[in-house]
This record gives sequence, C-alpha cells and structure tokens, in this order.
Amino acid sequence: MAPKDNKEGNDMNRNRLLNAELAHAIAAMGHGDLMIVCDAGFPIPSSAWRIDLAISPDVPDLETVLAPIAASFIAERVGYADTLPVHNAPLLAKLKRLFPDADFETTKHETILGEMAAKAKVIVRTGAFDPWGNILLYSGVDVPAWFSKPGVVAPDYYAKKMKG
Repeated sequence: MAPKDNKEGNDMNRNRLLNAELAHAIAAMGHGDLMIVCDAGFPIPSSAWRIDLAISPDVPDLETVLAPIAASFIAERVGYADTLPVHNAPLLAKLKRLFPDADFETTKHETILGEMAAKAKVIVRTGAFDPWGNILLYSGVDVPAWFSKPGVVAPDYYAKKMKG
C-alpha cells in the first residue's frame, strides 16, 4: 500500500506541536494554570516542571516556540514584564499577534523571576536572547464549547469570546 500524500509531512499528528513533553504539558493544564515560556537566562526553580528546548543562542527563539503553543493552547491571559512595552516593543507586538483573543497584563519583572516562577505549573525554556522575554500564559477554556448546551448562559465577562 502506498503511503498517504500528506502535505504537512506528519502522518501521526495534525498539530504543529511535535514535542511530546510540551504537548503533554499543554494537555495537563487546567483553567487558570500558569505556563511560563522563558528566555535562555531565566532562573527556573529546581522544583518546577521544566521543559528545556534551548540549544544555542536564539535557537529556538521565543516566536518559534510560542507559535505552535498558541495554536494548541487557549491562553485566557498573557502576562509580561512591565518594562517590555518600552524596552522590547517588537516582542510585545508578536505576543499580541500570536494571542489575539487573550487579555494582556503587566507584572513586575522581579515578580516573574521569583513569585510567578514558583507558581508555574510548567516552565518552557527557549534559547531566546530576548530582553524581558519571559511570558506568562494562563490557561483558559474554549468558551463557546463550555457554554453551548441549551439553557446555559455565559457570564458577561465571556460575552466577547462567545462570538469567536
């Protein structure tokens, strides 16, 4: 039997995310859980579920890692350092493009490095040499799917997500 013609080049997985541990981590996330996708220098606590993708400087970069995560993960909120808009505006633009339906919030950089790192369910280390390149992704839900049963009414704060 001839192999199927598959333009994606991947017969076993339609998803663009091929890293098994990262796919497992996304599947294990519950509503509100925190995933941090960080740069190469992030101080990851020894107690964290660490997925280390770093190979060399900027390999892989943040966008290379965040793009397939964005395609697989519902981010309700995206957090970033309060210094990012001024000191790394191109990265902020990428985040807004990759996660257009998320709410965005700033956090003090020191809080991300300490308190938020301790709270994260999973921390994904990239090879990024990107100033303030530590991104907080809070797991959301597929709002239309959760509120689709007859008689179930979505709360007002989900109204804009019901249309999408």
